[in-house]
Amino acid sequence: MFGINGYELIILAVLAVAILGPERLPEYASQLARLVRELRRMATGAREQLREEVGPEIDEVDWRKLDPRQYDPRRIIKEALLDDVEEAVRPAAGRSNGAVRPAAARPGAVPAAVAPAAPSPVQRIERLGAGEPAPFDAEAT
Repeated sequence: MFGINGYELIILAVLAVAILGPERLPEYASQLARLVRELRRMATGAREQLREEVGPEIDEVDWRKLDPRQYDPRRIIKEALLDDVEEAVRPAAGRSNGAVRPAAARPGAVPAAVAPAAPSPVQRIERLGAGEPAPFDAEAT
């Protein structure tokens, strides 16, 4: 429970008997038992109050999904970055004002017939050609 093994528990019990003395030990043990019962009662009351206020849907929540130990920060960052790339690429492909040139028109771009199939959105983004200005996002600065 607290990372205490059997030997440590025995040592703590011997120390308690030595420090408190055999006359006061039963009194302190009963106080400890009352404290544990009171804490359990408070925890049960808080759980019941939460269930009353939130409603029955609190029982339907899968708390294992919300366990922070299961999250992989690398996967979360990768997914967040891929979502941003997909959002940035998707509106650009639909423009018809000529602001986005097709891949074949860009200098140094590989034609679509030769280009391998891209499994992820990151691989679909092409490098800028020589002399092409970098994209500028006014909202990001």
